[in-house]
Amino acid sequence: MYQAVNAVLEKYDADMGAAEAHGMAVGMLCVELKSDAANWLHELITDQNGLFDEDKTLLADLFERSRALLDPENGEFNFDLLLPDEEEALSEQVEALRVWCLGFLFGVGYAHTDADWPGDSAEVMRDLIELTKIDSDVAGEEDEAALMEIHEYVRAAVLIVRDQFAEYKNTNMH
Repeated sequence: MYQAVNAVLEKYDADMGAAEAHGMAVGMLCVELKSDAANWLHELITDQNGLFDEDKTLLADLFERSRALLDPENGEFNFDLLLPDEEEALSEQVEALRVWCLGFLFGVGYAHTDADWPGDSAEVMRDLIELTKIDSDVAGEEDEAALMEIHEYVRAAVLIVRDQFAEYKNTNMH
């Protein structure tokens, strides 16, 4: 899936790759599960006139699958970050995780323009900002283990942000 999405984004000269695009989608969905895929697509590919249906469908499916995986009503947490396979160079995996965090921050900011951050989400967002500064010049088992830990942390962070925004909406709706 990662390679397919990357190929589509490259084909249309998008300003970002698959990891960052997925991060953005997830950020938007964490703030508002009802976010519109069209807004996300517009951020990725400004001129959609030349966008082939099958490419648009692939991207829209990624967005909708992310929405389904983030929906608390779906129970089990099967959500994961869209990153390169473990066979790829470790530096490429780290760089993808770094830009995934950038995309996530952009997506949350896109959907949440208020300066107030609900609950623990402000702290989590600070951590993710720090992760956008990680050095992708890595190698070896220690760095591989660190990457796995960071990956798991980011997955958990996404849930925290999602839950904090859901709670925030519920308390401010009454």
